Amino acid sequence: MKVLVPVKRVLDYNVKPRVKADGTGVDLANVKMSMNPFDEIAVEEAIRLKDKGVTEIVAVSIGEAKSQETLRTALAMGADRAILVVSDEKVEPLGVAKLLKAIVEAEKPDLIILGKQAIDDDNNQTGQMLAGLLGVGQATFASKVELAADSVTVTREVDGGSETDRLTLPAIITTDLRLNEPRYASLPNIMKAKSKPLDQKTPADYGVDVAPRLTTLKVVEPPKRTAGVKVADTDELVAKLKAMGVAK
Repeated sequence: MKVLVPVKRVLDYNVKPRVKADGTGVDLANVKMSMNPFDEIAVEEAIRLKDKGVTEIVAVSIGEAKSQETLRTALAMGADRAILVVSDEKVEPLGVAKLLKAIVEAEKPDLIILGKQAIDDDNNQTGQMLAGLLGVGQATFASKVELAADSVTVTREVDGGSETDRLTLPAIITTDLRLNEPRYASLPNIMKAKSKPLDQKTPADYGVDVAPRLTTLKVVEPPKRTAGVKVADTDELVAKLKAMGVAK
């Protein structure tokens, strides 16, 4: 059984983003980059499923050549091989989904596990778009995954509780934070990852047009939080809340 896990290189979650002076985007020069945290969870879950019938894990990334580092991290965690689709331009979620569709058709995986969203743009679109393009079942925001021979049972978080779905393979899962705790790659596995196969492709190899459909007009930092106001008593607090329209 084969599992495909797409991963993305993003600004490290410990780094405070800085907006470029011209407002065209986030400044990524000389800052730490790492694997998207939700994708780490996806890789970890695929590794854990190796005890339940998974024989091969293929990590995939779409982006600039430096994304090799992210794929090597996935290989060090336990993925068997990797595919990098090199694109110097930023690829939008629809373009990513189209490329992944082409890769899925070539690789024929039984299960595709994605992070529910990337922390750089928070779109939460690629998994759903990929499921629509492939015409297969999907379970988003997974908090528990149980794999069988020809199906997968997924517990997913919904408003006010949880929902359990059974999907016929092939299927798509997107991961939530509570699914697992990703492992740290050991030094021996980091060394082994350097010799694991990593194929480089381009969008043209798959016949996919990844030209952007959207134009970013402006990027700005969120407004700074204003100072709070002290009130003398509850009556003054209620009066201020009413004036703000928060209380009636």
